Amino acid sequence: MNTPYPAPFFTPDPKAAATSRIVDFARWAARHRGVSAGADDSDYAALHRWSVTDLEDFWGAVWEYFDVDAETPYERVLAEERMPGARWFPGATLNYAHHALRNLADDDVAIVALDETGAGYEVTGKQLRAQVASVAATLRELGVSAGDRVVGYLPNTPHTIVAFLAAASLGAVWSVCGQDYAPTAAADRFAQLGPTVLITADGYLFNGATHDRRDAALELARALPTLKATVLVGHVGLPWPSRAAYPSPLVPWEEAATRTDAGAVDAVDAVDAVDGEDGEELACTAVPFDHPLWVVFSSGTTGLPKGIVHGHGGVLLEHLKTLRLHSDLGPGDRLLWYTTTHWMMWNLVASTLLTGATTCTYDGSPAPLARPDVLWELAARHRVTVFGTSPQYLLGMAKFGIDPSVHDLSSIRVVGCTGSALPASAYPWVRDHVGDGVLLASITGGTDIVSGFAGSAPTTPVWAGELSAPHLGVSLAAYDAEGLPVVDQVGELVVTRPMPSMPLRFWNDADGSRYREAYFSAYPGVWRHGDWITATGHGSVIVHGRSDSTLNRNGVRLGSADIHDVVERLPEIAEALVIGAEEPDGGYWMPLFVVLAAGATLDDALRDRIRDAIRTGASPRHVPDEILEVPAVPHTRTGKKLEVPVKRLLQGAPAEQVVNRATVDAPDLIDHYARLGAERRRRRGGGG
Repeated sequence: MNTPYPAPFFTPDPKAAATSRIVDFARWAARHRGVSAGADDSDYAALHRWSVTDLEDFWGAVWEYFDVDAETPYERVLAEERMPGARWFPGATLNYAHHALRNLADDDVAIVALDETGAGYEVTGKQLRAQVASVAATLRELGVSAGDRVVGYLPNTPHTIVAFLAAASLGAVWSVCGQDYAPTAAADRFAQLGPTVLITADGYLFNGATHDRRDAALELARALPTLKATVLVGHVGLPWPSRAAYPSPLVPWEEAATRTDAGAVDAVDAVDAVDGEDGEELACTAVPFDHPLWVVFSSGTTGLPKGIVHGHGGVLLEHLKTLRLHSDLGPGDRLLWYTTTHWMMWNLVASTLLTGATTCTYDGSPAPLARPDVLWELAARHRVTVFGTSPQYLLGMAKFGIDPSVHDLSSIRVVGCTGSALPASAYPWVRDHVGDGVLLASITGGTDIVSGFAGSAPTTPVWAGELSAPHLGVSLAAYDAEGLPVVDQVGELVVTRPMPSMPLRFWNDADGSRYREAYFSAYPGVWRHGDWITATGHGSVIVHGRSDSTLNRNGVRLGSADIHDVVERLPEIAEALVIGAEEPDGGYWMPLFVVLAAGATLDDALRDRIRDAIRTGASPRHVPDEILEVPAVPHTRTGKKLEVPVKRLLQGAPAEQVVNRATVDAPDLIDHYARLGAERRRRRGGGG
C-alpha cells in the first residue's frame, strides 16, 4: 500500500527555477561531465543521486564550475574514502581569503554594517581589501605566521570579518566568540589554542543598551599567557584603560587597519595577489587543502568545549556549494542572517563574500523592545534578498502580532531558518506576512560540519514542517537500532559517505579518540549526528529533535520538538520544555515545563487545553505526567534548549557534572531545575 504523501505547501516558480544557479550547474554538469542530472530543470533528486554516488566526479565538478584558484593542482579528488580520515584533494594548495576577496569589484558593496538603532554604513570591495591587507601586515609584524592562532572577542561587525580574513590570508588559524560570553567562558575556549594575538572590542549593543566589555576584555587577555599582542577595536566609542594594565602590547584597530605599507609585505608561496587601496596588495599564503582555517567550539554545556577544526579547502567548497547552489547567492544579492559570532551561522555570513554577494552584519537584539521589527525594516531598506533567522524568532513574531508586511519586503526571495526544527505552523505565517512567492528554507546542519545536511534549493518543493531534501553531496539516511536505513520511520540521522567539510580533527585530540567517539562509535565508518529524523518517501526530511533527548514512553518514541510545536502554538504559552526522565525504580517521569505569556494563568482549564493539544496534535501516548510553570527555559548561548542537562538535573546528577554555567543564557535556572528534581525525589521517598 502506498503512503499518501501530502501535497507541497510551496512549489517554485518554473521560470525562476530555470534561471537559478543550481540549474545552471546541472546543465554545466550534463555538458562537461556527461551526467543526466541536467536533463530536467526540476529533477533535484537526479542531481542529488549523482552527487552522492560519484563523490569524485561531483566534488571535482564543484571545483571546476566555481573555478577554484589553486597555487598547485590536486593529484586526485578523493585519495582515501573513509570516515574519519578521508583525504580530499591531496597536493592542492590554495587560500580561503583569496577566494573571499577575488569576486568583489572595487565599487561593489561587500559588507553592510547594521545595528538595532537602524544605523549603518557600507564597506566597498576596495575598502575591504585594503583593511584586510593592513591588518594582515600588522599581524605579521606582531609575529603571526601560518599555523599560529588569532582569536577574536568580538560582536558581529565588519571588524570581525576583516580580522578573520587577515588571519586566514596568512595561514593563521582563527577562532571567535561573542562578547556576551563571560571572559572565563571565552578563556575556556581560547586558552586551549595558545593564541598569539587577541582582537577585542570595547563593547556591543543589545536591547537598547550599550554593554561595556572593556574589563572583560582585560580579564580575558590576562587569562591567555601566550599572547604577544592585543588589538583593541573601538566599536561603541568607550575609552580604553591604560596600556600598562594589559599583559601584552596593545595595538589600536585604527592603526592596524589603516597602514600604508601593507603592500610591502612579501609572502612566500602566495597565490595571486589581490589589489588593495592605493596600490596596496594582499598576498595570501597558499596552504595545503586541509590546512586549518578556523576552530569552532561545541556549546560546552558539559566540561570544556570541544574545538572543532575545519580546513581551508573543505570550507571553501562546502560553502560555495551551499551558498551559491542552495541559497542561489551571487553578485547583486544581499544576505542578512541574524547570528552571533560564536554560532556557525556567522561563518556562513562571512562566506557570503565567496559568492560575490553582499553580506550584512548586525549588532544588537533580533527584536529590541523599542523596535521589535527592526530586522524586517532593515531588510526592506537595504533590499535584502536572503533573510535568515531562527524558529523562535518567526514564532515570536507571529505570537506577538508583529506584521513584517508593513515594510516593502519585495526583494526577499528566501527566508532561511535554522537552529531547531521549524514547526508547520510557521509556514503559512511567512507566506501571509512576508510574501507568497518566498521560499521558506528550513535547514538542519551543525557546527560540526559548519554547514547543512538538509534544506531546500530553488528547484525543490516545500512541505510545511519538513526540509525539502538532503543537500547536494550529503549521503544522508535515517538508521534504525540495527543500523539499517529506514524510510517513513523515525531513525538516527547518519551520513554514510564523507564530506569535505567534516572536521579535520578536534583540537588537543592527538590520537583522534574523542573525535571517533563523538561521531563514529554507534555505527563504525558512518557519521551519527545525534538527531532523530524521518526520511520520507517523497524525498524530504523531518527533524524530531536530539536523539539523546527523545521521549520514549513504553517503547514508543517521539521527538521533543513535536511536543514543543503544538504547545507553543497556544497563545498562553511563551515557551515549553518537555523531558522524559528514567527513574531508579524503573518508572518514567515526563513533565512539561511551560513559560506563560504575559497575563496568562496556569489553571486546570489551561492544563486541559495543553493536554488536548498534545493528544490531538502530537501523540496520545505522550501526554505529560505533570504540567509545571517555570520562570524560563535555559538555553545554550546559540539558543538551543538544554534538554539533556535539565533531564540529568531532574534525575539527581550534580549540577557541576551536568552543565558549565558559563555556557547557559540564564545560569540561575540551573539551580531552579535542580531544586525541582530534588523536591520530586523527596516526595517519592528517594532523598535529596
